[in-house]
Amino acid sequence: MQMIDLIQKKKHGLSLSGEEIDFLVQGVTEGSLPDYQVSALLMAVLLKGMEDEETAALTRAMAESGGSIDLSEFGALSVDKHSTGGVGDKTTLILAPLVAACGAKVAKMSGRGLGHTGGTVDKLESIPGYRTEISEKEFMDIARKVGVCVIGQSGELAPADKKLYALRDVTGTVDSIPLIVSSIMSKKIAAGARSIVLDVTVGSGAFMKTVEDAKVLAEKMVTIGRACGRNMTALITDMNEPLGHAVGNALEVKEALAVLKGQLEGDLKEVSLALAGEMLALSLSMSPEAGLALARETLESGAAYEKMKEWIQAQGGDVRYLEEPERFPVAACSLDVLATRSGYISAMDAEAIGQAACRLGAGRRTKADSIQMAAGIMLCAKIGDRVENGDVLATLYTEQAESLEEAARMYQEALSFSDEAVPHPPLIHGVIR
Repeated sequence: MQMIDLIQKKKHGLSLSGEEIDFLVQGVTEGSLPDYQVSALLMAVLLKGMEDEETAALTRAMAESGGSIDLSEFGALSVDKHSTGGVGDKTTLILAPLVAACGAKVAKMSGRGLGHTGGTVDKLESIPGYRTEISEKEFMDIARKVGVCVIGQSGELAPADKKLYALRDVTGTVDSIPLIVSSIMSKKIAAGARSIVLDVTVGSGAFMKTVEDAKVLAEKMVTIGRACGRNMTALITDMNEPLGHAVGNALEVKEALAVLKGQLEGDLKEVSLALAGEMLALSLSMSPEAGLALARETLESGAAYEKMKEWIQAQGGDVRYLEEPERFPVAACSLDVLATRSGYISAMDAEAIGQAACRLGAGRRTKADSIQMAAGIMLCAKIGDRVENGDVLATLYTEQAESLEEAARMYQEALSFSDEAVPHPPLIHGVIR
């Protein structure tokens, strides 16, 4: 088999066979195929697309290119959630203990933040002592005993995807739907959960900017996940503004705790409940309506908060920070961003707000950057809210005083105003089951 033959086939819009895709993935994993030939094929896929059968074969081959996690002992109870990314997205911190408190098993790997999107692992590491790197045996022991365990992503899972993504990133082929789908789903398949709920975000802070594009991506991921033997549901959730009011690691943990303790209502709680309800529907074999009702009842009972404490303690975290969130350090420098006019907030550039948080030290511009756990932004007003001239729009937190002025300018420029009242954006744009 020759790589040039695969390139020629895809260049003319023909489908690659399973054997040809296996040859490709094996060559990428072993490093035996030249980067220039793999890059040529990636561009051909971008331009000509892939049939669902090809995408499923690519997903399976990448999932099998390295190690995998065996969660079969949990049977149908094992369930995972994947978000396509956003700003202020701390739903895993809420729904993981919530779903586990209902009897399902949430043994998952999560990523770190890069650019304007935050990472669950970074947020968890803002809790002193929390360990995101543990042995596979301890991972399974905690999942077995507690029902929830969240660690950092292993380089052993889907190594072919890591190599392909590095090439996609420098060849302008990141935005190919088949390549996006196979990249996301290969890691989720290798991570072992029987059921997967996808949170496909859409809007100014998401990769997908329109509902139509998000729906295409969600439908493809559900189709490919099912072809690989998984139970799948996808929610299309709004990311035209940050989720909740906190952007930044320790700030987001404190906000998630407020939801778990029954101290906070609003979009973060409702999106977390919607996702948890779908996870319970798949893992406990009930209707989505029953799953949502069980999730709401469990959250309001305080059982999810107690499960959070059990989980964090099992992974070495200091539970006192959960019980007394005021223990989290507060950044040395802060600044209120004030409204320069009266009116209604009509739009927010969530990506720009995420970039402002990065400028304050809450995120990474490159993988080598370090994070200030206390840095970030607390929003005081969101889309649809009316503000008066001089009102506080947000408060910025950082250890770097010199970053405040630029971050404040970035935040101001991210907001649009209207003299007329505007509706709050819908939280969920669609569900694909």
